Amino acid sequence: MILRERIGLNIQNLRHSRNLSQEELALMANVDRSYISKIELGRNSASADKLEQIAYALEVDPQELLAPRGAS
Repeated sequence: MILRERIGLNIQNLRHSRNLSQEELALMANVDRSYISKIELGRNSASADKLEQIAYALEVDPQELLAPRGAS
């Protein structure tokens, strides 16, 4: 699995565990909903700054977005 796919799946799993829609997460992270979708699908790579915004919106350390599946 490539890193951007892992990040996308981790974001999706964390979002689901918090019962957030993509729209809600996007608003909290100050990014567009379609951007969240593309990251979750592994179609876009996010900058470190955007990953930090998303992590803080999910209330996790940004490093958790990089963790192997099942470790977050």
